Amino acid sequence: MVTILQVVPRLDAGGSEFATIEIAQALSRAGASALVATEGGRIEDEVGKAGGEIVTLPVASKSPFTILANIRRLTKLIKDRKVDLVHARSRAPAWSALLAARRTGKPFVTTYHGAYGEVGPFKAAYNSVMAKGARVIANSRYTAAVIEARAPRAKDRIRVIYRGVDRNVFDPAAVDAQEVDTLRAAWGVPQGTKIVLHAARLTSIKGQRDLIAAAALANAEGALRNAVVIFAGDTPGRDAYREELLGLIARHGLGDKVRLVGHCREMPAAYLASQVAVTTSTVPETFGRTSAEAQAMGCPVIVPDLGALPETIVAQGQGQTGFTGWLFPPRDIASLASRIGRALALTPAERAAIGVRARGHVAANFTLAQMQEATLAVYDELLGSDLAEKFKRASPADLGS
Repeated sequence: MVTILQVVPRLDAGGSEFATIEIAQALSRAGASALVATEGGRIEDEVGKAGGEIVTLPVASKSPFTILANIRRLTKLIKDRKVDLVHARSRAPAWSALLAARRTGKPFVTTYHGAYGEVGPFKAAYNSVMAKGARVIANSRYTAAVIEARAPRAKDRIRVIYRGVDRNVFDPAAVDAQEVDTLRAAWGVPQGTKIVLHAARLTSIKGQRDLIAAAALANAEGALRNAVVIFAGDTPGRDAYREELLGLIARHGLGDKVRLVGHCREMPAAYLASQVAVTTSTVPETFGRTSAEAQAMGCPVIVPDLGALPETIVAQGQGQTGFTGWLFPPRDIASLASRIGRALALTPAERAAIGVRARGHVAANFTLAQMQEATLAVYDELLGSDLAEKFKRASPADLGS
């Protein structure tokens, strides 16, 4: 039996954490053993449900002493559990995992889940471990370009694997109409009123200020006559920012048009209820999960021409037929307002046609099964195994293709 060890600091909620669980699930389906070295967290039970096993180690620590001690701990784990390959998903534990893998002669793989800011030589050296894998997985072409610019020698070892959407969850047929009605009622949105949805935590880099300004412009032009803007996201430790946004909404006279509804657990229903989903990030995203999820639910999207976000859509007006959404220049309020106006002016038939194309776009490029299979194929490259093929044969009905 092939044994893969993934190393992730914590299992709370985030791209690296969910990917860890999803790959544990894929390994289990392929008949492999999936170990996860982590300090644990609120979603740690999901590893066991996926068929994996948690090994609790202090791998979240950035202390040099703990990182050194973890080399010994991981080396022992690799030997005791006959680990065949080590996959690191974060920088601090990656240093321990790299040296443990070298001590035991095992292949080492990394995944770039973010762009990792580099300020000064120390930070660059700290980040460099993520490009030292025998294979370096990038979650978009944008991320791959960042890696190559920082570590040109890694070019031939980079593999682009997009994050995957679970189409068994993000499927319009899986959402009861009552769920949508209940959510609209909770948000105070009457039937027949269109929703412009912004799904992201409330933090300045997600660009909520820009969307409020664009909403004010669109409202002045009459585009929001029968529509509201919903900000679905929480404010962990950012109450002052939330109060600032409420002040902006009041200043623009948008009290009846823009609402902060907090965290939403029913995201499939939220996308299904919405006329369009908008992303307004002011810094480059390394993928664009909400864009892919919205399209999987048949919801058109508007995203800035920034980072990896353009990779997630088929944009109107770029020589491509069958568009699934719109790009706008980052921080360009007038352009954003114009796109919102176009989306809200779509007839039901036009929007439905975009929705069909959007679902097809996700099915072709961004499914969970594609991500899982491609990751197992990376392991196969290094081990000479057939995990990807076994995964494909394991349960075709569950692959969401």
